[in-house]
Amino acid sequence: MLLGNLLAFGRLLRRLGLDVHPGRMLDVTEALTHVDIRVRDDVYHTCRALLVHRHEDLAVFDRAFEAFWRRHRNRRAGPPGHAGPDRADVSNQRDGEQGAHGTPGREARPVAAAAPNEDAASTDNVGMLRTWSDAEGLATKDFAMYTEAELAVARAALDRLVWHPGERRTRRWIRGAGPRLDIRRALQQSLRTGGDIVELPRRRRAWHQRPVVLLCDISGSMERYSRMLLHFAHALGGRHRRVETFLFSTRLTRVTTSLRHRGLDAAVAQVSRAVPDWSGGTRIGDALRELHLRWRSRVLHGGPVVMLVSDGWDRGDPLVLRDQMARLQRNCHRLIWLNPLIGTEDYAPLTRGLQAALPFVDDFLPARTLLNLADLAAHLNRLQASGSRLQA
Repeated sequence: MLLGNLLAFGRLLRRLGLDVHPGRMLDVTEALTHVDIRVRDDVYHTCRALLVHRHEDLAVFDRAFEAFWRRHRNRRAGPPGHAGPDRADVSNQRDGEQGAHGTPGREARPVAAAAPNEDAASTDNVGMLRTWSDAEGLATKDFAMYTEAELAVARAALDRLVWHPGERRTRRWIRGAGPRLDIRRALQQSLRTGGDIVELPRRRRAWHQRPVVLLCDISGSMERYSRMLLHFAHALGGRHRRVETFLFSTRLTRVTTSLRHRGLDAAVAQVSRAVPDWSGGTRIGDALRELHLRWRSRVLHGGPVVMLVSDGWDRGDPLVLRDQMARLQRNCHRLIWLNPLIGTEDYAPLTRGLQAALPFVDDFLPARTLLNLADLAAHLNRLQASGSRLQA
């Protein structure tokens, strides 16, 4: 239906940084009743006139509209189950090309051509993240069921995901348009004019990228997902310099240095040699306590985003896990628990460990398929703008 697709398109634009509030979407809905929605030019110019208010947003809007229109066109024109190739990577527009884009051609395909029961979240991800043409059939397949060939395709898809864990304001002041006068620089510049201050330079706070701490469970119950977890950690570390990775079962092992190898196979081989308790039992509380005792000052400063990947089958004391999760949440900007069992049949977080830990978790999200990881990337990108502890 038209309204559902417009709402999905509005969510996509907001995730890309455009100021699209409900009032503007109501204006677009009203305006489209006066044009022929089967004509692409009419829909394009109506939406662009009402939704874009800054010149730098034009390129982002053009690519988002192109990806969104083509997605619905292919779903209508292709055979059942075929969504058609979509190679638009609108998530890179802020850092990518700013050149002129041609006006979209006239085409008799309505924007409301999607199936009525289409999942709006999946539509958002098509625009927000690079679409995996080769991995299209693997997007919703459980990692535990992957073959070696499928694992290679999924690994390439993970490398193309865009992660933005956000930035934090530091205490350091640097030159730039800001709220304070830079008196020292003003006095230095006055030496060139005989002591007369002819300009009042200003200074602002410096911003740094937030660090990411990844804690991965490699116990026996997580063995089916261990390979994909390492690929995920390697891909994330390749995108950002400030990523710390730990593996835990009965003990905690830092593998950040091992995963810095450019080649994934070499990195996995070195990690395998460094971890002594692969596929053992699970003591999450003890692992977190070791993290606080040995690594807190090194990896938990600067307001990091902490992602803990585990199925929650813990053999340790739930009270220890509760205390350590509470401490971890106090020391990080956001605490995300990724569970590969979310979405499986009849699953509910009823274990004693999860019941003790969940009150201190900001986001409890699935990590079972490629689409889940795409949703996670989109979620982190949204948090970059909000900068607060909002429950997803």
